[in-house]
Amino acid sequence: MFDEKSYSLKMDKTIDIFVKELGSLRTGRANASMLDLVKVDVYGQQMPINQLASITTPEPRMINIQVWDTNNLPLIDSAIKKSELGLNPQIDGQLIRLPVPELNEERRTELKKMIKSMGEKCKVSVRNIRREANEELKKLLKSKDISEDEEKSNEKNIQTITDDHIKIVDEKVSSKEKEIMTI
Repeated sequence: MFDEKSYSLKMDKTIDIFVKELGSLRTGRANASMLDLVKVDVYGQQMPINQLASITTPEPRMINIQVWDTNNLPLIDSAIKKSELGLNPQIDGQLIRLPVPELNEERRTELKKMIKSMGEKCKVSVRNIRREANEELKKLLKSKDISEDEEKSNEKNIQTITDDHIKIVDEKVSSKEKEIMTI
């Protein structure tokens, strides 16, 4: 029996991951999720900053990282500097201040390209899931578990689901681009 819902859920997961990646991109505003992709090499493993400190945004252009263990301060500092965020941490006792500079035109254009390519990757993943579904349908037809009509109807449903998910990706890309271009 063909289960199109499982393919739809896979596409949903793909979009969830894409949205998380978009959230971690640096726009002009400070946002704690910008640090989600920064991993710190501590206790013999890679850990996200939010497991080593509390992160707050007291102002639109400032992120504060209250580090729980002072031994981790230099590790978090260097992880942020090595990341592609382009932020310059300032250490003040157990607190790391991260001023978020305004985006210049060049950086905005760069970010737009990054967003577009992330969107394309996400769309490719969604289309791969569609291909997977269609291959399963062909196998089911070949083994005579479904009729040709059922195959065509399911193929059509999968295409509709795919189109809907691709539309969501396009909307997310365009809204993130707007956010970046807004000064």
